[in-house]
Amino acid sequence: MRFAAIADVHGNCPALEAVLADIAVQGIATSDIVNLGDSLSGPLEAGRTADLLVSLDLVTVRGNHDRYLVEHATDAMHSWEADAFAQLTPAHLDWLRTLPFSCVWRDEVYLCHATPKEDNTYWLETVTPEGHVVQRPLTEVEAWAEGIGQSLILCGHTHLARTVRLSDGRLIVNPGSVGGPAYDDDKPYPHKIEAGHVFASYAICEKREGNWLVTFRQVPYDHMAMAELARRNGRLDWASGLATGFLGGEP
Repeated sequence: MRFAAIADVHGNCPALEAVLADIAVQGIATSDIVNLGDSLSGPLEAGRTADLLVSLDLVTVRGNHDRYLVEHATDAMHSWEADAFAQLTPAHLDWLRTLPFSCVWRDEVYLCHATPKEDNTYWLETVTPEGHVVQRPLTEVEAWAEGIGQSLILCGHTHLARTVRLSDGRLIVNPGSVGGPAYDDDKPYPHKIEAGHVFASYAICEKREGNWLVTFRQVPYDHMAMAELARRNGRLDWASGLATGFLGGEP
């Protein structure tokens, strides 16, 4: 088995198109791509991204920002959702409503956006009261993996490409973010997530002789065009992240 995993596109259609092209070059068919959610929210091209993803009909799980788009009243949306919502059609929203919280793909791979129980909690990382993002203790990671029988577990949410091997040999893989290399949040404590690069990220997973091999791919695209779009839309934090991979720099 060999397939590609994408996550956290966040309405960055040029990044998604670049990743899809790279996946095709690697000899992986569209039917062998899974999407771990948070596909549309952000100040970029939510409508165009939705058109593409709906047409591809990828196996997709629901992210927390996908849920917010269909659960929150328009006057109570976070800025990430409000930026995207105006671009979405009823058909796009209907597609989001069909997405499952989690699923098992081809009997061998467990998919969720963040953790098996919550869609807005970091699984592989934790945040200290000082705002440092650090690796979560393995015992805590493993506790959330209890009851999952698949040998490969995929999650997204933090936008950071990571692999963690559990003590029983199972792998948890975060493929990184296709479309959002940096952001900040205030929960559980104020902190920043910064990939430190501007590339569109995804992962290739391959099972050989009973073992999973994971390759992380970082794909260039016209990130400055998206940074400029974010700037024009008044989102300087996004503009900085897209331009530099860090927050607080010049877009």
